[in-house]
Amino acid sequence: MPLSPCSSKSNRLPDITENSADTLVYNREILNIGSSDFILIDEVSVNEEKNLKTYCTQIAYKTKSAFKRKNIPKRLPFLQWWPTYTKENCIGDLLAGITVGLTLIPQSMSFAALAGLTPQYGLYGSFIGSMMYVFLGTCREVPMGPTAIVSLMTYNTLNGLGPVYGTLLCFLTGVIQLIMGIVGLGFLIDFISGPVNAGFTSAVAILIVVSQVKDIIGIRAVGSTLIDIVVSLSKDIENFRIGDIILGSTCIVVILLLRMLALIHIGPEEDSQRTKFQQIINRTMWLIGTFRNSIVIIVTTFIGFVYVNSSGHDMTSNELPPIPFKVIGKIPAGLPDFDFPKFSITRDNGTTVGFFEMVSDMGSGVIVLPIIALIENLSICKTFSLGKPIDATQELLAIGLCNIGNSFFHAFPGSGSFSRSAVNAGSGVRTPMGGLYSGILVIVALLFCTPYFYYIPKSALAAIIIAAVIFMVEIRVVKPIYRSKKSDLIPGLGTFFACLLLHMEIGILIGVGLNLISILYHAARPKLSIRVNTTRSGINYLMMTPDRCLIFPSVDYVRNIIIKHSLKQNLPVVIDCSHIYGADFTAAKVIELLTIDFSRRGQLLFFYNLKPSLVNVFEGVRPKDFNIRLFYESKEIDQLLLKHMTVNNTSED
Repeated sequence: MPLSPCSSKSNRLPDITENSADTLVYNREILNIGSSDFILIDEVSVNEEKNLKTYCTQIAYKTKSAFKRKNIPKRLPFLQWWPTYTKENCIGDLLAGITVGLTLIPQSMSFAALAGLTPQYGLYGSFIGSMMYVFLGTCREVPMGPTAIVSLMTYNTLNGLGPVYGTLLCFLTGVIQLIMGIVGLGFLIDFISGPVNAGFTSAVAILIVVSQVKDIIGIRAVGSTLIDIVVSLSKDIENFRIGDIILGSTCIVVILLLRMLALIHIGPEEDSQRTKFQQIINRTMWLIGTFRNSIVIIVTTFIGFVYVNSSGHDMTSNELPPIPFKVIGKIPAGLPDFDFPKFSITRDNGTTVGFFEMVSDMGSGVIVLPIIALIENLSICKTFSLGKPIDATQELLAIGLCNIGNSFFHAFPGSGSFSRSAVNAGSGVRTPMGGLYSGILVIVALLFCTPYFYYIPKSALAAIIIAAVIFMVEIRVVKPIYRSKKSDLIPGLGTFFACLLLHMEIGILIGVGLNLISILYHAARPKLSIRVNTTRSGINYLMMTPDRCLIFPSVDYVRNIIIKHSLKQNLPVVIDCSHIYGADFTAAKVIELLTIDFSRRGQLLFFYNLKPSLVNVFEGVRPKDFNIRLFYESKEIDQLLLKHMTVNNTSED
């Protein structure tokens, strides 16, 4: 059975072998990957010409390898599984694709409403991207399309600007993700830690639930923060509609009950030990639970059809039908026209809004939204990869191109969806080909079913969203974080409350900032072990051991501690540099001042196990009287101290 790269058993290229410390060996030449600053490396004496030659070799190798035929399957992953695609795989993908498609159609319309757009725009973003991901994606479980988080961020970014801006936002999202993939900026997501991501996701889930309350009770409300939405709800609360409340609440209960039904199993735990009847019953309950959104939409659409037709309402008019609940209304039939995004628009008063003004109107969400969409997609890939490596660069390229493709069909930004991925995996998807069948099902719905979408109650769509996102509130991670490291709750809770009370992009930046502050604080306050030792000859000295590298935030702190305790003890000082594996120019200047200070007051200062690379850094700023006393064997300290003490005593005599 062929697997997608996300689930394959081996992702190694034949001529690359893995070594320790993230080092790859290419034809017996070592290529170090990542930053070489402030890391512990072997001290090897290599001349400058050799280094320059190595760098040139590495650049030439990367340039050459980019055009090698063997790397084409990495950028077109379908070439890896398509040659061995079988009839069994086709059947499995077809069943999974239909199952996901029946989930995707009502979800996409719901998420379009969440994004502040009419329902057809959700369908527009559910077929081209899904089909493109078949050829570009690395994870078979990922179905591209609108998601709750990205839709809410789209709503906050557009802020009522309309579908033209939404299409441009989709295009810009894809371009930014594509550029990030090309230049290798996927590492930016590493700055969003687990607690920050959990806080952001939980806050977004609560915001989505609150934002959908308006459709559940049939009133109007706007806002991008929790306070704004609550205030807006309170202003129109007296106009609530009993019909919407009853229908919406019932839909939520039914969806949750059907979700529970899908989790029920009859018979033994092992499926192989169950009888045929038990397997059929379990499969039937799972299918009913999986199709819960479609079942609710079909039933409520029929109810809406009965009510609208019994009222004698003219469906060609723009007036709402006189029934107890609100319905979606008219949706354009057929597929959207292929068209480029609009990079300028003309307002009703005749003024033209240029590209840069349109981008400025959307604000910082243009930058934040692509990163959030990437995080959501990569999280899904990691969840279903079973520990296998994830090609983040290829995923960036894939979802970037998918969003660019969607923008040519008037869609808004999308990404992979956790809920649909779970359905995809549970349906037995074999390869990414399942996305093709889901996309075809959406096209069929656009061609033949749009007249019936008129009768779908808005409260039913809101119920689908609420029932999907309430499980995104990650309360379960609080206890493990508290047990593991209590201080990690600070950025997590900070992100949670900031995203609720402020705009989401500001909230997540606050979370990242809190993480960086924590990292910088620990970098600026290294631990120093200080103790008084005695040599075999009876000479006391002060041993100081910093536990990490010396860089500009920490050097003054370390220097002050060394000076304070050296003056207090008035003993020779030995700085154990075993854990100092990196330094910068600021550290070199501080060491210079430190050695000069010790020299002027006649107090001995030694550096134990100072690595040659750091000696070069320190000596790079030395004046004539800069002197570093070094030793590399612990037994040498007795001899050095005895020698210098004897010299000092002789000089005094």
